[in-house]
Amino acid sequence: MARDRNQGEDYSGPLKRLFVSVLILSLLAIFLVWRVDSPRVERFRAQVTDRVVPSFDWAMAPVTGAVNLLRDYQSYNRIVDQNKELRRELQQMKAWKEAALQLEQENARLLDLNNVRLDPRLTYITGVVLADSGSPFRQSVLLNIGARDGVVDGWATMDGIGLVGRISGVGRSTARVILLTDSSSRIPALVQPSGQSALIVGDNSVAPHVDFLETPELVRPGDRVVSSGDGGVFPSGLLIGQVATDPGGRLRVRLSADYERLEFLRVLRHHGQENVSTPGGVVLPSQSADAQGSDDG
Repeated sequence: MARDRNQGEDYSGPLKRLFVSVLILSLLAIFLVWRVDSPRVERFRAQVTDRVVPSFDWAMAPVTGAVNLLRDYQSYNRIVDQNKELRRELQQMKAWKEAALQLEQENARLLDLNNVRLDPRLTYITGVVLADSGSPFRQSVLLNIGARDGVVDGWATMDGIGLVGRISGVGRSTARVILLTDSSSRIPALVQPSGQSALIVGDNSVAPHVDFLETPELVRPGDRVVSSGDGGVFPSGLLIGQVATDPGGRLRVRLSADYERLEFLRVLRHHGQENVSTPGGVVLPSQSADAQGSDDG
């Protein structure tokens, strides 16, 4: 009996090797047939494909369904995340809307109480940004408006939200704007609500320095920075940005203008303030009033 078991084991080994060899030769033959570039072989491959592939539709249906289900699940997760993000943004927008309405009502009441009269001469002309300087040492842009449009050297430019810079060089049909970030830019400003006077100094970075503060201890990050109008170059009250601190603890301004997308700029027509050069009647009473007083006496 032991001899028969040994003979059965001796036959199993060659059979396995023979099966593996036949399988390898079959796969190799299929590979060679599939790689041969011949019209007959091509027709043979087409016939095999037409007979075999349609019969595998039932086998591919579960795989296709599983892939579609996975894609639908991923799409559903993305939609859920986008819906949550939109809900958060909508809630923030509602808060900002409420704050804007309150500020608008408060501003209207203050204007009515103080009988404030805004300067009607402060108009603007809009120009298209043609190109920038392309230099890390000079921050400027070129506009498609110039002397023919009445642009004057020194006028302020804004992007609709915040102050961008000033006109520095006017041609017939173009004008150059020196940005607040340029190293030659010096803008007198006010820090609110403390009312501290300061100078916004550009250093070719995205956040200019805040220098020459009277009392730096009263200034906090997040305070509003506007133009002061000192020197008569810029109108007062133009938004510049908010106070921020750099890693070294130095005060800087986070500019409100979007310097990444400067496409259109507003050039403010500011002709300066009228100077008072003659004394008024309060300083010295007029002679006619003295004569009338003596006649009454």
